[in-house]
Amino acid sequence: MSGQTPDAELALVADLAERLIACPSVTPASGLVFDALEAMLAPLGFEVERFVSEDVENLFAIRRGPLGSRHFAFAGHLDVVPPGEGWTTAPFAPECRGDLLHGRGAVDMKGAIAAMVAAVAEVPADAGTISFIITGDEEGPALHGTRALIERIRERGDIPDLCLVGEPTSTTRLGDMVKIGRRGSVNIWLEVEGTQGHVAYPHLADNPIPRLVAMLAELEALELDQGTEWFQPSNLEVTDLEVGNPATNVIPARAKARLSIRFNALHTGAQLAELVGVIAAKHGGMARAMISGEAFLTPPGEFSALLSAAIEAETGIVPELSTTGGTSDARFLKDLCPVIEFGLLNATMHKRDEAVAIADLEQLARIYARIARDALIVPGAPR
Repeated sequence: MSGQTPDAELALVADLAERLIACPSVTPASGLVFDALEAMLAPLGFEVERFVSEDVENLFAIRRGPLGSRHFAFAGHLDVVPPGEGWTTAPFAPECRGDLLHGRGAVDMKGAIAAMVAAVAEVPADAGTISFIITGDEEGPALHGTRALIERIRERGDIPDLCLVGEPTSTTRLGDMVKIGRRGSVNIWLEVEGTQGHVAYPHLADNPIPRLVAMLAELEALELDQGTEWFQPSNLEVTDLEVGNPATNVIPARAKARLSIRFNALHTGAQLAELVGVIAAKHGGMARAMISGEAFLTPPGEFSALLSAAIEAETGIVPELSTTGGTSDARFLKDLCPVIEFGLLNATMHKRDEAVAIADLEQLARIYARIARDALIVPGAPR
């Protein structure tokens, strides 16, 4: 990118994004899309390691700076959600229409990864160490992606000082929001056993449905908290009810339900699972929990100030620091080092005809380059 005109720079970022979008990579992703990224990084001086964990491909690439220099990491995912039906053009045939680049992953998040690659081309190799932490399993179960990458990074001893995840965090304009934390997530399956019988002879049966309804009523009445300075209140939602009784004259043998709790840093997933388990047992039921991630916060400070300054310099916007929304692989990466998320507008992610403004790709690349350069400066050192 160095020495090119702004228009040429813009075209390069869009070209990189097109090359990634053109590789079908419905989760779990592997193969061609990782080939494409490796081909972009290797000429920039990156040592690229790819490995497969339980059919999930992952990539760690590193360009080492001088001994003892700071280490800044870009992180993200190359897998995408299934495109679904009804696209104007083929979802993996990227197409520029007007000012927009269309294709599955344009926003979430191949466009951001393309901007990262374009950005590092503008960062001198002697500025410090830069790495890419890229998985093919973020949109899926996320069991063998970033978690496996973290293990590999620890084994290598290549732990970064700071990490930026390129999730689409902007809402109405590029740069208006960054995520400095996320709520945790736990799903809980509830089951109440009864005794099947004829509805005309209820004394010979045990209907589990009233007990499940009472259990859910007590759970729905819970006020988990009132939120914190940085987090909205935790919320518990009933997401499924199941009896599966096709007969009108039969009392069923069991009734089931499922909960989803999004929780802030006042709780842990285990504590909430235990709370629900106690209430379930009170009503004669059982609870089985799956914790997807814990709440975390990267407190406002040097890192968030660095990001805000870079965003304001390129866009004129002072971003809002937020913890809203769903979850991401930042919930794992926070165990390595301080982590913040920032990326493109999220309006079309996971939607039909997903699209990114080409100008946003170019602007994001400039912001990422600023962030990387500033993040590699040792605190207190002259700029």
